[in-house]
Amino acid sequence: MNAALAQCKAELLRTLRNRKFVVMALLMPVIFYFIFTSTIDANTEIGGVEWKAYYLMSMTVFGVIGGSLNTISIRFAQERRQGWVQLIRITPLPSGTYVLSKIAAQSLINLGTIVLMFLIGAIFRGVELSLFQWIMCGLWIWIGILPFLALGTLIGTIRSVEAVQVISQLLFMAMSALGGLWMPIQTMPALLQKIALWLPSYRYGQGAWNIIAGASVDGVGIIVLAAYVVVFMVLSSYIIRRQEAV
Repeated sequence: MNAALAQCKAELLRTLRNRKFVVMALLMPVIFYFIFTSTIDANTEIGGVEWKAYYLMSMTVFGVIGGSLNTISIRFAQERRQGWVQLIRITPLPSGTYVLSKIAAQSLINLGTIVLMFLIGAIFRGVELSLFQWIMCGLWIWIGILPFLALGTLIGTIRSVEAVQVISQLLFMAMSALGGLWMPIQTMPALLQKIALWLPSYRYGQGAWNIIAGASVDGVGIIVLAAYVVVFMVLSSYIIRRQEAV
């Protein structure tokens, strides 16, 4: 237990010292939120929801995805290249603890990102939601990140750290734009709207948007996100086994 806590603490400190994480998870979503809530009419509504509340959820999801995907993928790739994973196997620390410590540390950081974004929306933009909605949105965003943690693990199986950085960044930006996190999919062409329905980024954001609209989380969205988790985990496990067999 002490070893697991120490590993988790180390992961927390490493992540918080990473400038790229600070930019992706904190600065970018905050800047985008202030820009787009200042330039778009405050009376605008999306699906019956005030724009400032709708976009707060979009940018919170955006920040959590950016921090998680980039941190997990690059960290795994770096440590695999440096031989850290092989070293872990000859220590008393179980390999499962090594992976869980990364997920636990990232989950704690994600929780901090969510709270920070919610406070910014409530204090500086006057977003008003019920206590139930705040809590449910927070829980949904906190738990719904699982497909992106799994995707980060999959990308991290690539041996080139430089390639991982490029791929994770491209996927992050593409999923954010096409998934309606920058602008609602209602503003997109019909074809892109159909594509968005199958993206984990859209289904992830949709859950929070539904909650603040007074609706329940879409069951199809949950199935889509769960399917992505399974697919990414199976692929990453398969690739890792193949790499270890060589």
